[in-house]
Amino acid sequence: MLLPRRLTSMHRSPSRQGRLHPALVPGLVVMALAVAACGGDDSDATPVTDPEPPPTAPPVTAAPSPGLDGREFLSESVDGYELVDDTIIRLSFDDGGLSANAGCNTLFGGYTVVDGQLRAPMLGSTEMACEMELMAQDRWLTDILALEPRVELDGDTLTLRGAGGATLVFVDRTVADPDRPIVGTRWVLDGLRTQDAVSSVPEGVIASLTIDDEGAAVVEAGCNRGSAGVEIGDDTLVFGPLALTRMMCEPGAMDVEAAMTAVLDGEVTYSIEANRLTIDSLDTGADGMGGTGLMFVADET
Repeated sequence: MLLPRRLTSMHRSPSRQGRLHPALVPGLVVMALAVAACGGDDSDATPVTDPEPPPTAPPVTAAPSPGLDGREFLSESVDGYELVDDTIIRLSFDDGGLSANAGCNTLFGGYTVVDGQLRAPMLGSTEMACEMELMAQDRWLTDILALEPRVELDGDTLTLRGAGGATLVFVDRTVADPDRPIVGTRWVLDGLRTQDAVSSVPEGVIASLTIDDEGAAVVEAGCNRGSAGVEIGDDTLVFGPLALTRMMCEPGAMDVEAAMTAVLDGEVTYSIEANRLTIDSLDTGADGMGGTGLMFVADET
């Protein structure tokens, strides 16, 4: 009979449902996740924020020392090295730049002072050939500066303490070798300058300038002598007509005289540094490229 067979088949259906049961699990998982997501929405929960990073200190910027910049120092004593006779060390600081000279070549480059140390890591150098002992002195100074010496400034006294034990004591140039006064000093010509070149005074030729406190300038022009009135400003001189004797001399002396009389005429500029005086003509010359300059040294004999 067929009916009992159908009933028997229907009684086996639970076993088929058992085989299909695993296919229902993904749906249950999705529903569970949805419920969990809804349950996780708590409007009263405190939001979590990332902690603020700790404040950082501003970077330390190395800078030129305000006490050194714009000054020049001359060595007064050196301990740990014997300088060549009749030589000194010059250190100049200007607008973040350092120049140093120990008798031959000049070192130059930027500098900073950090934690009491003078740092000048990129110094260049001129390349003149000098006597061996002066070249060795140059190398010694280069090494001193390369190893970041300790630096101490006390008023007009500057002290460098090198890593090798050398101690260099300097004095401000304006104290050690002050500017000579324009008035009352006999200034002896030792060079002529144009825009293109500097030339020395021929051997045996004497030219000089002396200004007294009454505004009179006595001039040895190279061959002839004479005088002129002069007005003195902060950085200018104004010469009146120059009256000279009228002798003829050797060509070299006459060339110097021509330069002296050309410059010491009317308004000129001047500057003094230690024992050196420079006078420059304001006349640009016929080519517009600049006039002549006279370079003098103080006669301190």
